[in-house]
Amino acid sequence: MFNYVKNFIVVFLFTFAFISNSSLVSAEKNHPQNATTVDHLILGGTIVTMDPVNSIIEEGGVAIKQGRIIAIGSRTEIKNLYNSNNIIDATDKVILPGLINGHAHTAMALFRGLADDLELQNWLTNYIFPAEARNVNEDFVRIGTRLGLAEMIKGGTTTFADMYYFEDAVAEETAKAGVRGVLGQGVMDFPAPDGKTFDEGMQIAEKYIEKWQGHDLIVPAIAPHSPYIVSKDHLIAVSELSKQTGAPILIHVSETKQEVERIEKEHGASPVTYLKNIGFLNNQVIIAHMVFPKAEEIDILKNSGAGVVHNPHSNMKLASGIAPVPEMLLADIPVGLGTDSAASNNDLNIWDEMDMAAKLHKVATGDPKAVTAKEALEMATIRGARALHLERDIGSLEVGKKADLIILDMDALHQTPCYNIYSNLVYATKASDVNTVVINGVVVMRDHTLLTLNEETIKEQARSYRDIVKKSLEKPSEK
Repeated sequence: MFNYVKNFIVVFLFTFAFISNSSLVSAEKNHPQNATTVDHLILGGTIVTMDPVNSIIEEGGVAIKQGRIIAIGSRTEIKNLYNSNNIIDATDKVILPGLINGHAHTAMALFRGLADDLELQNWLTNYIFPAEARNVNEDFVRIGTRLGLAEMIKGGTTTFADMYYFEDAVAEETAKAGVRGVLGQGVMDFPAPDGKTFDEGMQIAEKYIEKWQGHDLIVPAIAPHSPYIVSKDHLIAVSELSKQTGAPILIHVSETKQEVERIEKEHGASPVTYLKNIGFLNNQVIIAHMVFPKAEEIDILKNSGAGVVHNPHSNMKLASGIAPVPEMLLADIPVGLGTDSAASNNDLNIWDEMDMAAKLHKVATGDPKAVTAKEALEMATIRGARALHLERDIGSLEVGKKADLIILDMDALHQTPCYNIYSNLVYATKASDVNTVVINGVVVMRDHTLLTLNEETIKEQARSYRDIVKKSLEKPSEK
């Protein structure tokens, strides 16, 4: 009997020591016999955390409760300490932070392929603005947003930044779909589909911000189109509203050489310097494109705290230019990735943006080490979160952060074999490899099936709008 008790004590002490000294990162300490019940357990697979030390956990596990990650470690550790009625088996898969699309005009998915192979000003002035004037209303925005949301979820995007019209409708559709969004109500100095004047647009923006502030998924923002469409006084008014409400600002800056030349002619300074001079730049600003900053402007951006979003496919397709991303990364500017609209890209696929960002800058610089695979993945995850000023909550898989993550199938021919996980993720993985998507602790896609949106209905509604748009752009018959 004594030997039995002695052996039991030895086993107990050994087990306790093993658990206490495990590599498990957890917000709670529990013994196996008192396992904590959580909302979801993800067990198995390789966890690519994108945390500050770039931890990669083979055969890992993640525990999720009340929308946040409360534990991450080995599969065995997580399984011993937590239980759940909702277990996702990720064996032989990869678990990755949800991707971040830092710049989009989501509803413009309904203009996909409408006007291609044109430079930006011609594309905007002669095709997109007229199409918007004749077609964009709240119904258009809702259907286009659903189309874009479905595409993004299926491709593993869990957070996106959007700037468009009727943004309250965008926010409602985004919240229903369970997606995280930094959503900017557009304001301009000429009539827009939802506001005839700048002042009317600002009134809409104020009400919109007040309605959505504090929401768990939606970050309401204000979106002055650009320094060449919104006047100095109006940009200052936008900045003041941002400071009063804490709402971020989304804006296009330095997208083309023509824009830079125009700003220099009208204001005597290049775009970034001009925005600094009027007190516009700060850590609430999110800048799309930034293709032509001068060296001194990169220093200004670094010191301002503003985020930058690189849109390689859109900038290439519109022949706008190649942003100096390696220089901005070297300056540790928070640079994320964006798709821009599906009218200028023509999809909302961040995997393609990662692949292109890495390859484009190797060609542009003649340096094969420029924008490595790991850096490109950072731009779509943790650095993209910094660009949107959301790095405290998303962008990496760490205890306490929001449970925004994706699970990838890794057995496709184009992923076989795998020597380096970052290489496979950036240069080989496709949107179609995304198996499961979790946002804010809620499963919104499982086994490639959307759970919060009806894919077939969305496609049917989008196809019906094609005929409406085409008819609206037909020239009146000559009599």
